[in-house]
Amino acid sequence: MLKQRLKSLMHAVYSRVPRTEKNGILQHFAGGIVQQNQRILRLMYQDLARRGGPMPSLQDVEFRIHSQNGEDGVLHYLFSVIGTTNKRVLEVCVQSGIECNAANLILNEGWDGLLFDGSPVNIEAGRRYYSRCADTTSLPPRLEAAWITAETINELVSKNGFSGEIDLFSLDIDGVDYWIWKALTVVNPRVVALEFNTLWGPDDAVTVPYNSGFQAEFTPYGPNYAGASLAAFTKLAAEKGYRLVGVERLSINAFFVRNDVATALLPAVSVKSCLDSLYAKHAREFRLPTVRDREWVRV
Repeated sequence: MLKQRLKSLMHAVYSRVPRTEKNGILQHFAGGIVQQNQRILRLMYQDLARRGGPMPSLQDVEFRIHSQNGEDGVLHYLFSVIGTTNKRVLEVCVQSGIECNAANLILNEGWDGLLFDGSPVNIEAGRRYYSRCADTTSLPPRLEAAWITAETINELVSKNGFSGEIDLFSLDIDGVDYWIWKALTVVNPRVVALEFNTLWGPDDAVTVPYNSGFQAEFTPYGPNYAGASLAAFTKLAAEKGYRLVGVERLSINAFFVRNDVATALLPAVSVKSCLDSLYAKHAREFRLPTVRDREWVRV
């Protein structure tokens, strides 16, 4: 009950501040309240972990501040219970970096970020935004305009100062995401958050074929022919030494934790258990038939 009241307070305060215009006294006030409430939630999660649980589900800890859906709350929970090493986040395809998984961590948790997007216009907007935010004026994240491919991702990441262990890698390019993560070797994230193709069921490990210039075809519900299924990502995760620990309530974003991190607190879950949302069921019934016969690669 206390946790729900705190989450409601966070939404009530922060939702009144336009994410593209937070500045001055209003930003200081809203940012301070959000940071305080997240600290309180963190202490509650850590106390639960020390007591041996039971721990909440990922759906129970969701909240949205800068993320597209409930990823902010999930990531806050995960790092509350597993801790951080260097608070470094790499995110690919952030648009302006205002609505993305890294933003809350950078603005309210003091993380160091390397953010990529293919649009120079988006990147310039993000640089202006972070230069005006009180918590990042003196040390903003690095925002770089680049078209990310399997051939270039390691060089682009390393030349911008990221290598070795980092705390988080976030990926959502609505395209050849599977192949990008497969190619990424220059960093070793403890947690991976990514958007998957919700149209496919738990037994279908499929991805779009690799094409460095791939661009998704969007519908009112999002892209149908793009990305990879949760089963495909979970298989790749296992090959890379990660386990699936859950999804947010819409079954759009998945979270993987490295196998040497907090296995007792965050056990692996099945792909099937993550695909029972109404959104996922609707996608399989109505959207999958429109692209089922397109070219997919089984992995």
